[in-house]
Amino acid sequence: MAISVFDLFSIGIGPSSSHTVGPMRAAAMFVARLKQDGVLAQTAAVRAELFGSLGATGHGHGTPKAVLLGLEGNEPHTVDVAQADQDVERIRSTGRIRLLGAEIGRAHEIDFDASTQLVLHRRRSLPYHANGLILFAYDGDGVPLLEKTYYSVGGGFVVDEDAVGADRIKPDDTVLAHPFSTGDELLRLTKETGLSISALMLENEKAWRTEEEIRAGLLGIWRVMQDCVARGLGREGLLPGGLKVRRRAAAAARALRSEGDPAGRTMEWVTLYAMAVNEENAAGGQVVTAPTNGAAGIIPAVLRYFLDFVPGADEDGIVRFLLAAGAIGLLFKENASISGAEVGCQGEVGSACSMAAGGLAEVLGGSPEQVENAAEIGMEHNLGLTCDPVGGLVQIPCIERNGMAAVKAVTAARMALRGDGRHHVSLDKVIKTMKETGADMKTKYKETARGGLAVNVIEC
Repeated sequence: MAISVFDLFSIGIGPSSSHTVGPMRAAAMFVARLKQDGVLAQTAAVRAELFGSLGATGHGHGTPKAVLLGLEGNEPHTVDVAQADQDVERIRSTGRIRLLGAEIGRAHEIDFDASTQLVLHRRRSLPYHANGLILFAYDGDGVPLLEKTYYSVGGGFVVDEDAVGADRIKPDDTVLAHPFSTGDELLRLTKETGLSISALMLENEKAWRTEEEIRAGLLGIWRVMQDCVARGLGREGLLPGGLKVRRRAAAAARALRSEGDPAGRTMEWVTLYAMAVNEENAAGGQVVTAPTNGAAGIIPAVLRYFLDFVPGADEDGIVRFLLAAGAIGLLFKENASISGAEVGCQGEVGSACSMAAGGLAEVLGGSPEQVENAAEIGMEHNLGLTCDPVGGLVQIPCIERNGMAAVKAVTAARMALRGDGRHHVSLDKVIKTMKETGADMKTKYKETARGGLAVNVIEC
């Protein structure tokens, strides 16, 4: 199977790649299928049912909003974030929804009662994955026109029921120059070819795009990350939801600037960069899944560390960083999971920390073995990390957790560069361990808001 770096880094809407981005894509896929099958004009009613983690914490993660926007034909990378809440309010207040309304001249408007036709099953799950939803369409006589089951498997990836028992993302049979599926294979290929990890990934990416397109695309991804950091550092007030969580990044950044000597407070800046992104994510803003929304602040923060505090950092370094981080990310995606609902937060923050550590080691001049070591360190010390969001919101402990993991990623890269790449625990072994740990983890600690901090913090 071929996975592109652009599959792992995609532009979306907060607060969750698996609960917001994935369900929006699924709903958009459903209405597109109605159009493809020639039954959109006959459709008089639609119904959506959310299961597992989508049902348990969907309200806090914005899943109902995402489904409604998706049914109107919106896509995560193009949806108007400023208009989204108004569109959802229109649907709820008028009791009407515009199927494919986001496509100019294609809208098919029907009655829709969100209170009865959008159902969240808090304690029912579907068999394949913890994030499942079923969409139905009926004609005016109540005769079924289409029923589809979708799974949001992390990072915004979506599969339908046809993929049950198959690979976890849509198979891509693109022939790559240097295919690999394990860390050991990756290291072997770098030895055989003499290429760095980022250079090897670049050669693989050329199966889909030209080198100029790859570079432009990755720098475009970085611009969205940069803009997200800037917005987060400039906005204050309370985040949406019932917890009344205050934005802290902007005030903390002002205080740091007033103290001067940014080089002496490097890790504080790294922490704030990550928190700024995840405050924006919690507010439903535009972010880059890296590899998920819940962990979206880690890679941008470590990239800012590279640009702000490493002499000679440039755009070429940004491209190499993202390519190397993507190589690490696809190993997690292919051999374990990046879904908090499936393996806990170790699959989200842990994977992002590992990717950032590997990317940073690459641009600091690390050998492939040192890059692999940095990635292993980043994941090893996130093993067992639970996903227990308070109130089902991607706020506590998620925002601070990104700041902590960004600092950990920098430390992991620096540690690896002090060594020669030799170490006892391989990246493959730590990925296998993460997957097994996730399988052993109780369901209440996997994005259900029924364990851990989610039940031990008094909500006021």
